[in-house]
Amino acid sequence: MKNSYLFIFICCFLGVFGKLQAQKITPKKQPLQLILQSIEQEYQLSFSYADTTIAQKVLIPPIKNISKARLIAYLEAETQLIFEAISENSYAVRPIAFSDITKTQYLDEVLINNYLTEGLSIQTNGTAHIQLKSFGILPGLIEPDILQTIQALPGITSIDERVSNLNIRGGTNDQNLILWNGIKMYQSGHFFGLISAFNPSLIDRVLISKNGSSAQFGDGVSGIIDMYNSNTISKDLEVGIGANMLATDAFAVIPISEKIGLQFAGRRSLTDVFNTPTYKQYFKRIFQDSNLSNPTETVITNSEEFYFYDVSAKLIYDISENDKLEISFLNIDNDLDYKETATVNNSHTISNSQLTQGSLAVNSRYTRNWTSKLQTSFQAYFSTYDLYAEHMDLSNNQELIQENNVKDGSLKAQLLFNVDEQLNYEGGYQYSEVGISNLEDVTNPNFRRYIKEVLRTHGFYNELSYKSKSGNTRARFGFRANYIEKFSDFYFEPRLSFNQIIAKNFRVEVLAELKSQTTSQIIDLQNDFLGIEKKRWILANNNDIPVIKSQQISTGIHYNKNQLVISLEAYLKQVDGITSRSQGFQNQFQYTNSIGEYTITGLDFLINTQFENFSTWLSYSYSKNNYTFLDLFGGNKFPNNVDIKHQLNISGTYTLNRLKLAMGMNWHSGRPNTILNNTQTEANGVLIYEAPNAENLPDYWRTDVSAIYDFKLSKDTKAQVGASIWNIFDTENIVNSYYIMDSNNHAIQVENVALGLTPNLSFRVSF
Repeated sequence: MKNSYLFIFICCFLGVFGKLQAQKITPKKQPLQLILQSIEQEYQLSFSYADTTIAQKVLIPPIKNISKARLIAYLEAETQLIFEAISENSYAVRPIAFSDITKTQYLDEVLINNYLTEGLSIQTNGTAHIQLKSFGILPGLIEPDILQTIQALPGITSIDERVSNLNIRGGTNDQNLILWNGIKMYQSGHFFGLISAFNPSLIDRVLISKNGSSAQFGDGVSGIIDMYNSNTISKDLEVGIGANMLATDAFAVIPISEKIGLQFAGRRSLTDVFNTPTYKQYFKRIFQDSNLSNPTETVITNSEEFYFYDVSAKLIYDISENDKLEISFLNIDNDLDYKETATVNNSHTISNSQLTQGSLAVNSRYTRNWTSKLQTSFQAYFSTYDLYAEHMDLSNNQELIQENNVKDGSLKAQLLFNVDEQLNYEGGYQYSEVGISNLEDVTNPNFRRYIKEVLRTHGFYNELSYKSKSGNTRARFGFRANYIEKFSDFYFEPRLSFNQIIAKNFRVEVLAELKSQTTSQIIDLQNDFLGIEKKRWILANNNDIPVIKSQQISTGIHYNKNQLVISLEAYLKQVDGITSRSQGFQNQFQYTNSIGEYTITGLDFLINTQFENFSTWLSYSYSKNNYTFLDLFGGNKFPNNVDIKHQLNISGTYTLNRLKLAMGMNWHSGRPNTILNNTQTEANGVLIYEAPNAENLPDYWRTDVSAIYDFKLSKDTKAQVGASIWNIFDTENIVNSYYIMDSNNHAIQVENVALGLTPNLSFRVSF
């Protein structure tokens, strides 16, 4: 296995070295018109344009034999023009118009195009953008699972492989702001966190921000993941169906008329129909530390039925040339039924337990272009999240009902004004009302607790974006003020993004922000909600649950020339107002309720080279992440539960005509772990721990491969087949470890193991 890692490293090194050698000969720039004429012959494409549009455009010709998606993305990035698809092989070339502002902020130009793979780019404001329609391939993935895909970016990982537990620069998942068509989402995963709950079929673009975010965004002290469907009406009917070894899905893009368009997508699991090897691995992973995997001695038989689905739709109405109305809908559901047959009082008794997790969201957005320079938009949304569990404990003749419910409503008004070619203004107001309730109902003995909290927040923001005439300097400065009615208090949040060319092919970047959020997730008991989805949402009360606040600054330098990218970024981040219950402690602090903070310093490095049809990259992240709780460990610092000091990724993709291949290796140091004092534990009959998080679990190793092949079934029918293997060497990776006491007061160590060798196949047809 180690030889395979060495082989990948050597291949990547040789790829980078070869690229460096190739750069000794730098191609000369040519007029865009000549380049387009050459492309038309090579790719059998046609371009229509006004002569004045391309008259002054010169650029280095694109490399040979790249895919059409990469070609168009390269042309748009280098020319700052829109290449709009009229048909499959015809494009209209035009300048960026103001109507594109909701799709492409033209002052936030592309810094790095086709970053790592096709469809992934880095903007000059420090954000990463994913264009799913032109997305390439990543190791282990045969479909662009959004929350898996973004983990290819340095500084983003999941401590336990669950997309519902994404850690962006050392934060917890509840500190991320996840938006779908402008709606804040409180649920992000299917299969209780192993795959993304957002069907990628209709999502047009995704914005990821780790720092220096726009002032229009509240919440999310760690990061922002902003997903949007297309806001344009398709000229042709598009239909697609597909299936993999977990689910089947379908989508349709329907142009009802020239002014009305409908988008629809649905996905449903196959897990309650038949069990595939993929499902068995997923089930083993997610339920290994739950009531389902630990039945009592009285249980004779047990069985489960599990399924998930999601449905999304969007209606687009072009009221006039300057007015647009968009209405979006999303429904997500996970449903688990668990049956037990047990011996109680010498007789067989059957019980049913269940766990459901679902979200419902509706959003409307009205946009008006008053002039070629002024645009306003108004948005209103309402969303709900509900986590419900009913557990029948036959051995104790007890029934436990638990529920966590979130209701979120928001109104937002926004103004965009293009002052001139160098300056943009954006400002607005946002009102949100969030209500969160928690229910616990127990029989034998009878106990019922119901708590509901409501917060209303007013947000005001202003932002300026600047680009110098030479294009060498780009900056964005924003300021947001949040007023929380219940606390009668303001929270002020400045934001900064600065990008400067300091030498040929070199840019420096400075990002900074202050942010706050009022919602978070906590764990009361590790066996809550059947021990599967343990976290529940709560609201700040400015007492034992404060408003979470963060401050972060980062600086980086980027080199980009002839498809070679070298990037180095250092950051410092502090988040205070966290509670110990939100951090998932399973040591001596498991039942404590303390307020504290964490501070993380880190470094992200990446080198990515592309030539012809090959792309390879090496990324490395170093970070030091420490807690400080005044009431814990004597107020001294100790490692964060998600402190991953070293993280390395070596990956490569290869495209040969219609075949795409990818292989990658992921390694990181083990997460912090608290060990027992065995002597005192045995003497006292209770768990006695050593210093918190003073040790580490074994290092994590995983190698993934994937392949996608595109072909045509007929002139108008496209097909795609994909295959992937996650953890191809079946490495046993321990992602969590803790201790419990058995009935004889003996300490038992419990270890949670990540996914083993997990295959997946997919087949898709679109027409």
